[in-house]
Amino acid sequence: MSSILFTSLTTSMAPRDVKVLGSPLSPFSNRVQIALNLKSVHYEFLEESFPSKSELLLKSNPVHKKVPVLIHGGKPICESLVIVQYIDEVWTDGPDILPSDPYDRAMARFWAAYVDDKVCFCGGPTLRGLQDAEGEEAKAAALKQVMEGIMLLENAFAKCGKGKDFFGGDTIGYLDIALGGFLGWLRAAEKMTDLKILDATKTPGLFGWAHRFGSNAALKDVIPKIEKVVELAKMLAARAKAQ
Repeated sequence: MSSILFTSLTTSMAPRDVKVLGSPLSPFSNRVQIALNLKSVHYEFLEESFPSKSELLLKSNPVHKKVPVLIHGGKPICESLVIVQYIDEVWTDGPDILPSDPYDRAMARFWAAYVDDKVCFCGGPTLRGLQDAEGEEAKAAALKQVMEGIMLLENAFAKCGKGKDFFGGDTIGYLDIALGGFLGWLRAAEKMTDLKILDATKTPGLFGWAHRFGSNAALKDVIPKIEKVVELAKMLAARAKAQ
């Protein structure tokens, strides 16, 4: 197990007893890293080596036995979106992640759940459908299904972002983190399938958003390299076929 210590972009916040059990290639772990970086929280990243699981992980998340887990003051918190909300509530000095307006907050949670249920690119049915499609007709059908979900998010960006840079408005918010954690996997899916998912013409809102989000300082050294994701995706695909 390797240990990586994140150095805050600012030194205004004193170090806290914060650890993250995760994988650099996990979009769910990336969500937690981004949220902590946005809040300028110092943390220790304890890398889990797939597919083995450390005793600390099994002890910290005995229900699902998976990453990410945030350990704050010796207490574990599990599930990426739950952790992001916890971070927002605990470290109030940093920028708000969840919207203050109850309706906007509800909409952000709704679309974040939609991302996990329907648009997950991390080795899930979305990516497998694109990978397994053989022939132009099958590829077109798979891409059409993916794009239906992406277009819904394009519309959600217009409504939630209200014409600004991010789903959260002027700054990165909850839904930005929920979707943005998959940015490395989405780019890998485009490379592996030779298909364009985010397009300046068809999805101008998300296309611009992806560039702005990916360029934010909070994502430095967080979103994994495409080559690493492609390697893992191929391994997961081979394992799925074998089963």
